[in-house]
Amino acid sequence: MKAKLLVLALLGLGTSVVYAQEIVKIGHAGPLTGNIAHLGKDNENGARMAIEEENAKGVKIGGKAVKFELIGEDDQADPKTGTTVAQRLVDAGVKGVVGHLNSGTTIPASRIYDQAGIPMISPSATNPKLTLQGYQGVFRTIANDVQQGSVIGKFSATQLGKRVAIIDDRTAYGQGLADEVEKGVKAGGGSVIAREYTNNQATDFMAILTKIKATNPDVIVYSGMDAQGGPMLKQIKELGIGAKWITGDGGCTPELIKLAGDAISSRAYCTQAGLPLEQMADKTFKDRYQKRFGTEVQIYAPYSYDAAMAIMTAMQKADSVEPAKYLPVLKKIDFKGVTGTVAFDEKGDIKNGSVTVYEYRNGNWMPIKH
Repeated sequence: MKAKLLVLALLGLGTSVVYAQEIVKIGHAGPLTGNIAHLGKDNENGARMAIEEENAKGVKIGGKAVKFELIGEDDQADPKTGTTVAQRLVDAGVKGVVGHLNSGTTIPASRIYDQAGIPMISPSATNPKLTLQGYQGVFRTIANDVQQGSVIGKFSATQLGKRVAIIDDRTAYGQGLADEVEKGVKAGGGSVIAREYTNNQATDFMAILTKIKATNPDVIVYSGMDAQGGPMLKQIKELGIGAKWITGDGGCTPELIKLAGDAISSRAYCTQAGLPLEQMADKTFKDRYQKRFGTEVQIYAPYSYDAAMAIMTAMQKADSVEPAKYLPVLKKIDFKGVTGTVAFDEKGDIKNGSVTVYEYRNGNWMPIKH
């Protein structure tokens, strides 16, 4: 009888220990299905790795042991779905959000989080409008398109050729970046001789490329994602267009190289709103990521990692997981992340965001300027 009571007492003790650990939910939203699911998964993996590594340290907040838990949602890169999953995350009781991936989903979703008083940090939405809305809890860990578009435009006009044609995918990201590229081209002494657009589900670009070919461009700038950039390069080759080609961070991926096949060449360039992996503050991230997920980093995983770490670090500094209490700390956060120093300006943009230009060479994107 005594033995039975002892067992029951131990079981009760074990139960109390389990329940003493507080579960803190952190949301992530991005496209996990569709033609850029590889990018959404890359973002989710970055946040997941940060949470797993922080949990391994044994975190206490407010005198309680806490365990961070990632709650993932698929926004399908669709603005309407984006607001639906944002509300779903709010209803699930998340204390902070990493995401979304696309500017077109992040901007409308940010209103949902603002109304709920939940901080969100995008690792990849680069449209300047995101942080110009006046929302107090909206941040990003990557440079915006004012910076990136200026670099693309000036690099194109000064290094690749004066006659520039621009194609965008009409998303908030694509069109916004293209507008900044146009300004950069003119600032660099070039001229925009054609401005065409497609959409983020298109696969046939022959009509607009034929029109562009007739203008005899030195450079074609594509402002959109890799799912369109790869097929576009193939069709540029089919049409015998000799112009150099450059795209922004949405196409600066290993996936674009695979999609383009032998149509990509040394005339192809891209930019990323950040430093090359090899030059980031944490040189071990690439190998840790590969070991954990069995795949290479696409683009934004390091920025997603830092976004999750910013939320968790602010919670620990504030000694509270409640958004109203840790948000003031998050605004003033300053720590060494994977990508470098993580600190935000008064609008919520990352301070000192960098942009790197890459050239396709020997089967890879090789950094040439930042």
